[in-house]
Amino acid sequence: MWLYFFICYFCGIWAFSSSRKHLLITLLSLEFVVLVLYFSIYFYLCNFNYNLFFVVYFLVFSVCEGSLGLSILVSMIHSHGNDYFQSYSVLQC
Repeated sequence: MWLYFFICYFCGIWAFSSSRKHLLITLLSLEFVVLVLYFSIYFYLCNFNYNLFFVVYFLVFSVCEGSLGLSILVSMIHSHGNDYFQSYSVLQC
């Protein structure tokens, strides 16, 4: 079971590092990594009969991270018209 989580985690990291062209794809791969971490922490805590308060806190912070990422995506699409990273200029403010 832990090998499955390990493989899924590194597949998400690989997807994040290989797709740097579009912001939406990078946000989706980050959410996949967070979801795999959530399930692995949940199963770890259930195996040892610990309290699951940490899982709730982790879920709250991951939801906040996702909403901030989507708000950045919406503001970038509103200002530039797309989420393609290579179309942005560093010199343009």
